[in-house]
Amino acid sequence: MMDRSRAISASDTSPTPAREAESAPEARSSDARSSDARSLQQALQERLFADEEHPQEPAARMEAAEPASRWPYLWRGLKIAAGLAVIAVFGWLPLRAMLQNSSVEAVLNSRLVTLRAPIGGRIVAASDPIKDRARLDADAVVLRVVNPRSDRTRLDDLRRQKSRLENERPSLAAKLATAQAAQQDLARQAEQFKNGRVLQLEARIAEIQTSIEAAAARREEASAAVDRASSLAKSGNISTVELARLTRELSVAQQTELGARKRLDAAKVELTAAQSGSFLGDSYNDRPSSVQREEEMRQRAKDLEADLMRIDTEIAWLANEIITEEIRFTDLSEANIKTPVAGRVWEMMTSPGEDVQAGQPLLKVLDCSGAVVTANVTESVYNRLRLGDHATFEPNDGGEPISGTVVNLTGSAGAPANLAINPDALNKEPYRVTVAPADAAAHDCTVGRTGRVVFGRNETTP
Repeated sequence: MMDRSRAISASDTSPTPAREAESAPEARSSDARSSDARSLQQALQERLFADEEHPQEPAARMEAAEPASRWPYLWRGLKIAAGLAVIAVFGWLPLRAMLQNSSVEAVLNSRLVTLRAPIGGRIVAASDPIKDRARLDADAVVLRVVNPRSDRTRLDDLRRQKSRLENERPSLAAKLATAQAAQQDLARQAEQFKNGRVLQLEARIAEIQTSIEAAAARREEASAAVDRASSLAKSGNISTVELARLTRELSVAQQTELGARKRLDAAKVELTAAQSGSFLGDSYNDRPSSVQREEEMRQRAKDLEADLMRIDTEIAWLANEIITEEIRFTDLSEANIKTPVAGRVWEMMTSPGEDVQAGQPLLKVLDCSGAVVTANVTESVYNRLRLGDHATFEPNDGGEPISGTVVNLTGSAGAPANLAINPDALNKEPYRVTVAPADAAAHDCTVGRTGRVVFGRNETTP
């Protein structure tokens, strides 16, 4: 009976056609109601008879229904756990951002190098034309400035002076060669005269020596005659007049020999002077005309040689001045605009064919090696920062973080800088910070890349 009552209660709880009939509108006919009741009573009797034949089947059905009843609760628990996980994740990120010392906004920035025209002239495109935002290597020629109206007066004057001296030099060199040849000829003549004069004096000395020997012989003869006459005069065999004559002849012979010896001494003095290059005589000066002309020609040759050396020195000086002036003229007439650093063109301020003045800015180059990160922070974060603090730039596109250090704290001063992006463009917070990256990834010239900077106190910073 308990099984029957349980079956009846189960049949009451299960969805049956009678339940559906009750929810049907009351407009149905009474015949339909009676047929539904009979079918319901018949189904109940079949279930009762089935329960009497198989008394354990309802328990098995209840045991099978228990796991099916647990599945909605398990699914609901899983959904609740997933929701809590999503809430935890998306709630932790803002909470972590609030707890960290981070910037409100940040952008990858870089310094600009402004290239100006060194001279006035017309812009000419380089041999390898560039385009805006093109990547450039260091010392790359991007533009050329040509000035066809540059002043070349001094260069032309120097060239004319050099040409004049070069034209004068051959004639001066020819005069020098002629003077040197004449001087050599006169020197040969003077040497010949000297040799002849020496031979002449040597012959004269020999002649005087012969005269001295003859005068000595006559003196000896006269002396002997005087001695004989003196002995004879004592005996009276010779007159006194004859003795006086012989005595006079002896005196003359002695004086003749003495005069010859004096001439010999004078001849020896002339020979010594002639051998040393000086000539002594009564009818000419101490130096002959050939020697004097040779000395004059030698002096003229030295003067011409000095003039030639002066011209060569002036030509060499003018050549150096011309080289210097050519370099200066080239610098004033043509200038190559080169990039001092590796980077890319940020702003082109001119175009080929345009006339520019000296000092006029031509283009701005982005210095990829001078990349920095500019960020603005809240007042509380700014007051906790120190120079040298570690910082990490986290891009918004999910790229690799860039590490660096804080190098400048400008606060709300808005200090101007030659940056591609003005720090005033970050206007969410007034306090500004500059971070110098230490990674090579910051040198890719990805200026304008946005993100945020997370600050951390450096261990070495007090």
